[in-house]
Amino acid sequence: MDPATVDYADCPQQDRRKMCCNCERPLRVCLCSIITSDPLATVNARIVILHHPHEQRHKLATVPVLSKCLGNCDVIVGRRLRYGVSDILDSLHDDAIRNPNFTKTAIYIFPGSDTSPSKEINHWKSSQHTVETSNCVLIAFDGTWKHAREMMRASLSFLSKFAVQVHLDYDVGNDGGTIFNSDLILRKEPFSGCMSTMEAIAHCLRILEPNGIDIESSLIEVLRSMVKFQASFLKPMKPRPKLIKAGREGKI
Repeated sequence: MDPATVDYADCPQQDRRKMCCNCERPLRVCLCSIITSDPLATVNARIVILHHPHEQRHKLATVPVLSKCLGNCDVIVGRRLRYGVSDILDSLHDDAIRNPNFTKTAIYIFPGSDTSPSKEINHWKSSQHTVETSNCVLIAFDGTWKHAREMMRASLSFLSKFAVQVHLDYDVGNDGGTIFNSDLILRKEPFSGCMSTMEAIAHCLRILEPNGIDIESSLIEVLRSMVKFQASFLKPMKPRPKLIKAGREGKI
């Protein structure tokens, strides 16, 4: 979007700073110049994101930008998904309750564990009929890894009735890098393969959408521009030393 088209005079002020009424960021770090002018359309997938309240105050939150880049994206601010917060999820829940043979066409992204196994998203897609993957709801949790885990677990009793847990490839055996392994560290990931919500959704849409390569490319380009732009306002940081968990390798 061209920032010249935004009427900043009508934009509100917060904490004595003028805010852009389009991207909802301070004018000094307005992102209108890098947000796609027309929202990207998805044919197969509708996206629902549970956005942790703390992320609303984070400078590097990607969900506000993502929601303006995608035309079929619902953002719910909260700590858990439950009946009554989303019409589309309520509809899926009701269909699953009424029909014992209900086919789960919704998926939520989160790495699996022994107690909560997940399917790699390519394997999930290949196991479904075309009609099922062409009417998919993609659910993501946005927050720190600790918050995302808490949100997923708090939402599980609701989601498990109509959604399947999926993941992208990752490696829990290696220490994590930065958002793009750049010299300027913006947010440290817990293990290799982890990524921001915007990047994860972009990779999922590459798999789910018929023009997924183009959608992924557009979203990643916006993300790269955002990171590069934000980096100019931050001081370089050194990687945090990897903490050794108590009980696994002795002392913390």
